[in-house]
Amino acid sequence: MRMTHIERFDLNLLAPLAALLEERHVSHAADRVRLSQPAMSRALQRLRDLLGDELLVRGAGGYQLTPRAERIQRQLAAILPRLEILLAGDAFDPLTAAETFRLTSTDYIAVFGPALFQQIFRSSPHSTVRVETWHPGVLEDVERGAIDLVFYGVAAPPSLRSELIFEERFVCVMSADHPLAGRTAITLADYLRCSHVVIGVGSASQPVIDQHLHTLGTPRKASLTLPFHAAAPLAVPGTQLVATLPWRLAAQYAEDPRIRFVNAPEQIEHMSYLMAWHPRLDDDPAQRWLRDTVRTVTSTL
Repeated sequence: MRMTHIERFDLNLLAPLAALLEERHVSHAADRVRLSQPAMSRALQRLRDLLGDELLVRGAGGYQLTPRAERIQRQLAAILPRLEILLAGDAFDPLTAAETFRLTSTDYIAVFGPALFQQIFRSSPHSTVRVETWHPGVLEDVERGAIDLVFYGVAAPPSLRSELIFEERFVCVMSADHPLAGRTAITLADYLRCSHVVIGVGSASQPVIDQHLHTLGTPRKASLTLPFHAAAPLAVPGTQLVATLPWRLAAQYAEDPRIRFVNAPEQIEHMSYLMAWHPRLDDDPAQRWLRDTVRTVTSTL
């Protein structure tokens, strides 16, 4: 974009110009911007030459603004505060900011999302949050800048920053009349004989569980595959199905008399739940604030 007038104007003169128009006095304006009086007089002459206007005209009561100088003063009152914000760079005030934060997660975000959203909007009421559905290309979305922060339970690629926000264990959710419902834990042998509900988010498996079982050479039978964690506890009452879910999510159904929780086999490892972002967002003040807010909220889980 060609900006002819800006290119020929010395932007270092903006501060002296604003001071001269407000003070209407060369010496006072010089003191305000910490210039000598001769330097301010030279700045005034340069401004007159560049703008083609006298700007300040001496009258009986001192200097008066020309009509063009009055228009410039009104425009500077709107422009200079914006330039100050632009050039400040690292300044971020969540109370006045109007950021759009773009997140991606499975429906597991129900575990900490409500507290996170409350904290975000309490501290930054003018900001907005967009939560995208998890899909197989989500990490590419982070790479190309379409997503700011992603939450998930598998390792991030080396090209992204990632941080553990908590560890999660698994429980088996089953109908209250399931033959194994009275146990406190289930063996791997009994677990593998069951018919399973699998949460297929972007695939037909739960990677933390099924990849490990595959490594052990003991895959499980997926009788029902669902796209959402929240649907699994509602699917097991009155069936022989077993849903293996993160404990914090399953606990939201603890008061349902139709279901029971049994500890998963010890061979099923805990899940490391992470947040990940692109390195270009490391030093962005709004993104740092968002990540700090996530840390604060998840530390209380």
